[in-house]
Amino acid sequence: MVKPTCILLKRPKIVQTSLFPQKHKIFMEEAYNAAICFKLLRELGTSDIPQVKIITKKLNYMAKMDQNMVLETISDYFVDNVELSAKHKYRLFQVIESIIIKAPQIQDNWGERFIGLALENMTITTELEDIYQDAASNMLLAMCKHSWDLVLSKLEEDLLTGVFPHRSLLYAMGVISTNDKLLTSPQRDHWQEHLIQIGAKSVQFLTEDRWAQSLMLAVTKPDRTYKEHNPEKTFLFIYYGMILRALNNSSMVKKHLRSLLETSHQTLQQREGIALTIGLTAEKHLDDAWAVLDQFGRTGPLKRTLNNFNIKDEEDPKWRWASSTILLSYGQMAAKAKENILPWVDNISSRMVFYFRNSFWDDVLKQSFLEATLSLVGAVSRNEGAHSYEFTQVPELIDSLLVLMKKEPQDTLCTTTRQQVMCTVSGLCKLRPLLDSKRKSKILFTCFQSVFKLPLVEALEKHTCLLADPPDIQKLYMDTIIALDELLQSLISQNPKPEELHYLLGHLFTWLVSEKVHERHRAVRCCMVLLKFVAQKSLLDKTEEFKRIGHIVGMLSMLCQDPDKDIQQLVLEAINHLYHIFLNQKDLQGPVLFRNMGQSEENQWVSKQEPIPMPEAPLNPSSHIIKEFAKHLSLSQMKDLFWTVMDGLSSNLDFRMETAADMLTVILDDLEPRVEKVSDIGRILYGHLTTIDSMNVKKKVLNIITLLSRYHSQELVNSFLEHSLPLDREAINLWRAMGSERLVAPKVLHVLLNKLQERPIPEETTKVKKTKSYLDSLAAMNTLYEIQYCHEYKEAVQNWYPQLLLGLLTQLHYIFEVDLLESPQKNETSQEAEPVSSPQRTSLDSVKSLLCTSGHWKDFAQLELQGAWDCFSSFDTFHQGVTLIARAMVQNSCSQIKGVIYQTISNMEAKPERDKKVASLFFTEFLNSNVILEELPKQAVLSHLHQGLADPKPSIRVISLQGLKNVIFDTEKGNLLRAQLPAFLQGFYDENEQVVIRVMSTVADVLYCLGQQGTGQQCQEIALNLRNFFDDDRDEVRASAISLFGDLVISMDGKDYYTLKPQVDQSLIPLLMHLKDKCPAVIMKSKFTLYRCAVFLNWKLRHTLFCTLAWEKGLSARHFLWSSLVENCDGEFPIHLSQAMRYLQSPHRNLKISAITFIGYTICYYPNTIWQKASEVDLISLCSTLEELKQDPDQAIRDFATRHSIFLEEGQL
Repeated sequence: MVKPTCILLKRPKIVQTSLFPQKHKIFMEEAYNAAICFKLLRELGTSDIPQVKIITKKLNYMAKMDQNMVLETISDYFVDNVELSAKHKYRLFQVIESIIIKAPQIQDNWGERFIGLALENMTITTELEDIYQDAASNMLLAMCKHSWDLVLSKLEEDLLTGVFPHRSLLYAMGVISTNDKLLTSPQRDHWQEHLIQIGAKSVQFLTEDRWAQSLMLAVTKPDRTYKEHNPEKTFLFIYYGMILRALNNSSMVKKHLRSLLETSHQTLQQREGIALTIGLTAEKHLDDAWAVLDQFGRTGPLKRTLNNFNIKDEEDPKWRWASSTILLSYGQMAAKAKENILPWVDNISSRMVFYFRNSFWDDVLKQSFLEATLSLVGAVSRNEGAHSYEFTQVPELIDSLLVLMKKEPQDTLCTTTRQQVMCTVSGLCKLRPLLDSKRKSKILFTCFQSVFKLPLVEALEKHTCLLADPPDIQKLYMDTIIALDELLQSLISQNPKPEELHYLLGHLFTWLVSEKVHERHRAVRCCMVLLKFVAQKSLLDKTEEFKRIGHIVGMLSMLCQDPDKDIQQLVLEAINHLYHIFLNQKDLQGPVLFRNMGQSEENQWVSKQEPIPMPEAPLNPSSHIIKEFAKHLSLSQMKDLFWTVMDGLSSNLDFRMETAADMLTVILDDLEPRVEKVSDIGRILYGHLTTIDSMNVKKKVLNIITLLSRYHSQELVNSFLEHSLPLDREAINLWRAMGSERLVAPKVLHVLLNKLQERPIPEETTKVKKTKSYLDSLAAMNTLYEIQYCHEYKEAVQNWYPQLLLGLLTQLHYIFEVDLLESPQKNETSQEAEPVSSPQRTSLDSVKSLLCTSGHWKDFAQLELQGAWDCFSSFDTFHQGVTLIARAMVQNSCSQIKGVIYQTISNMEAKPERDKKVASLFFTEFLNSNVILEELPKQAVLSHLHQGLADPKPSIRVISLQGLKNVIFDTEKGNLLRAQLPAFLQGFYDENEQVVIRVMSTVADVLYCLGQQGTGQQCQEIALNLRNFFDDDRDEVRASAISLFGDLVISMDGKDYYTLKPQVDQSLIPLLMHLKDKCPAVIMKSKFTLYRCAVFLNWKLRHTLFCTLAWEKGLSARHFLWSSLVENCDGEFPIHLSQAMRYLQSPHRNLKISAITFIGYTICYYPNTIWQKASEVDLISLCSTLEELKQDPDQAIRDFATRHSIFLEEGQL
């Protein structure tokens, strides 16, 4: 390949140059350059294509340096070489065209000469066929730049000769008609006017059969002989249309249009050409064009293709796309008819929709309908009178366009169809009547679905990388997005009201919560652009209130913490514009919420762009937004904002839920007392808590509940009780959140207690069970049970202890009354309803937990070891259980007695019998406490008891009567009772077992009646006699004696300690041994009495001792009990050892095993105690006993005796 070189025109290097005259030198230079040019022109005939390109560049350069010389040389070359080949001439024509186009100007004489050369060669037929003629025509067209009028006159002259024009002439005029860059704007206008004149002058030719036949032949000539969209055929259709336009004969116009429609519709150029001819004709013959199109659609081959959606390839393709021709024709009619088209718009639209819906669907039909609609909308939009018309077919057109949009593939973007549809719909939206909301919703949904769901730009580019001519995806994507923006702007411009802005943005909100980042990004960007447009244009009507501003603020603000930085930037910019709009509505001025916003270019939103720098914004922009907007929002707008953010808690995006929780906190700080529908809010928050996985978000939601509970504790309690039967983890968290503030927890307890007391009366038991109206009361009971274990309510529970204790016991009484011992269900009609805990058990557990969690474990321990809870298993023994609770409080000097006394007085005045009954039982029992007389005068106590005697309920009167028998009202009664004790002690030894048991029971009653006065010195005698019965063979006597001993210890607690202490010390080993008694009743009484002895003796770790006695089993439990005995009664060890040794001789194996185990434990773990505390006699006796046990028939006992004998012998050594 020859490398291109530059031709530099220089003077010949002749030494004698200076000898020639100046003119001769110029002549020689011109001759030299001309010779070079001539040589280059001759070399254009070579077959070396690269060489031809180099020569062409050289000639262009020479023409730039000396235009006249080159043009003259070319002209002379044509004259001197008449026999040049067609190929050589073709290349010369191209050189001339290039020179003319690049030349700033051409002398007139050269213009005429080359126009003549072009016209001369345009009609010559050579072996190169059309390309030779086209090259000559292009040379002529190049002269349009310099001699437009001359070219135009020559073309018109040749066109109007009466002979059908040569194809090259049609080609030249076709290029002029279709190439927008060839002519300037004034020249283009002049050309259009000239075409009209040419059409008018050519009407006469249409009457000549030969000319008309040539025209039809050229029009119908198969396109395979032409290039796609060849200019000559395009001009033929224009020329044909201009002639028909100027024709005044209506019948002839129809005839020619029918003939034209009966030609083939197979190729795109044919369809577009026919439509163009019809459109140009319609400019003056609109009625005729409409009639021909209408008739053509209703008859003939086109009618057969309509509603036939299964056209086979082998069928005649001539008519396959006739519908597309009709659609294009309607579009051209609208474009060309201008102001005359307005009355026809509905008719044209109707026919277009008809053909679109009833024709075979393919890309040809789609594109034809789209182009026709664009032409129609463009024509109407340009017409100033359009606003006075109402176009009823606009909705149908829009529906058809949306079908186009829906049929676009969702994973690719290769065409401008989406963009064209949205641009067309934008134009249609401006026409009257305005679209209704349903239609606009359909438009928005379809457009957003089609655009937002497109893959990322990178993915779109991958889909087109294998195409032969792939489109510019970046540009195509941005044009599509901009078209969507313009559609939204068009809609808001037609109805510039706040409600409309919210309506449009509302359809975007669905996409703001998309899980796909690119979908959210596109939606946020659309929001921002729309708000920016409204803000800059100040569009909104200021006379209307922006009612739903809160909804918009909430939806956008929840995206401020989006992980995608670009989305954050766009959201903050959108909120800036929204804030500007909002202030403008109120005629206010304010600062920009966030600085450095709105400076990004449009193309920054394309996915390949660099990340957008974050603006200077607060650390928590959502809170900043709420605070700034709240300054101007009305109460209703704030509520709208609140509920919007509430909905955000149900989002599937964690960052959005977290932001919503933060925003709610800020909103509540402003709204708190004014919040409405708090019960509904509570239910919604509970629902959110059950679905939220993020612990951080859950904490923030619970904080919201804490804020709400400050002013709305009652509403929240009512709401949360619905989810408290049974309580799940989330419900418990709700209650904890409500009680987290010190001042709120008591309010919650108060409301719960009120709910607890909302009990249907027993007479309506049947109705209660049908309606389950008692569920609130049970739910309150469940809740009270659970929150006792929550540290948030610890102080409140202590303060409300009296009310809680009496309330829960009264609830238990109510459960017995209405027979709610079984577990109710939330929905008994559902077979799969989840059962809840038994109300009776829950209520009793609530009382137990109240005693434990509020620090009154001593009361609980006594009741647990007494088996007092069994009394609450039956309504008949309910009053005994209540009495035992009150008695335990008195016997353990409970600190809450004072508060309970006053609460009982209040409850005794209540109407329900159950409240009075429980309160009266407590009041009567508290007569044995010295606290009651410290708080109330004796006369006041008597007054309350006498009121009870007057009560209509017998149970209340009986309880009051028992209270009046208390010794505090008659001091002599105590002496009388103590005087009877010696006689009762004699009864212990009666041979009748039942007499002994009844006597011991009577002594227990005496001890209870004596109360604070006690038995005095007789306690030692009673204890001594009772200890004799600890090992009685009769189970009931043994149990009664141990139980009575416990009562005696309780009655003497705090008085005459040293009198009773020896007896207590000596009872410990028997009690420990009987923990393994064969009788369960004896075991239970032994546990209780042992615990009371430990309390009396003030043992250490009494709480652990209680837990061990109550629930621990096995050897480890016994080890602890024995350790407690040895460590707390170190001085009494010899007595205890001797007592244990006596049990080694017991006939009862269980007691013997217990004694052996105790002694063995002491030998192993406390050997020093044995050697230091036990006497020599005791040690000898122990060794002797062990030797005897070696002969025991029980192998286990023999092994034990052998091992510990060895141990003792080693210890003695």
